[in-house]
Amino acid sequence: MALKSGLSQSQRCKKRAVFLLKIACPLLFAFALCEFLIYYVVIAQCRWPVVQLVQGDKKESASVLKAMFLSDTHLLGAITGHWFDKLRREWQMERSFQSALWLLQPDIVFILGDVFDEGKWSSPKAWEDDVSRFHKMFRHPPHVELVVLVGNHDIGFHYETNVYKLHRFEKVFNFSFAKILSRKKVNFVLVNSVALEGDGCVICKAAEETLIHLSRMLNCSREVEVYIMHYTVHKY
Repeated sequence: MALKSGLSQSQRCKKRAVFLLKIACPLLFAFALCEFLIYYVVIAQCRWPVVQLVQGDKKESASVLKAMFLSDTHLLGAITGHWFDKLRREWQMERSFQSALWLLQPDIVFILGDVFDEGKWSSPKAWEDDVSRFHKMFRHPPHVELVVLVGNHDIGFHYETNVYKLHRFEKVFNFSFAKILSRKKVNFVLVNSVALEGDGCVICKAAEETLIHLSRMLNCSREVEVYIMHYTVHKY
């Protein structure tokens, strides 16, 4: 009787384990699909455009520049950002970015401003925390170049920005007013659109002087020029 009871209990435990396994496997698969695999499935459908090169050119891989453009990541800050909202958004952005890097293998990635949502308000401590999270999310191998432009949410709109906020951004991302980035016979002209108000303030004046200097440098250039800024060009 005791032996029969023991076998019956063993069978119940086995059935319970099989039942739990049947529930756990689909849940684990759904989690893996929605939180990891789906990014690869979607991004794998993207393709670089085919570039027609001069016939007989054997340096195709060396002469074509693969540039990826992102914008307005708006990493939430300490003031208005809820912790769960931060967790969810940043996980999705990180997985999307890392999946795109692995699948598309770009040479250079541009983020066109508004990297942070509260850069215009951030205290020094909050700014350091936001920057740390940014570097974790948008980490990249040494052969991929990451270029970040400034946006109004990073340093404030023209009426609320100042030299301190601009220098704080420049210290992290090596960009302030304007500069030329030349890669594979393409000149990318990076412009701080917040500094194009034209009212003669310290920041606007410095940006205008920098742009005049850059335009003189480009006068004799025969290379392709691509102008990049946060605001759309028709605004000006």
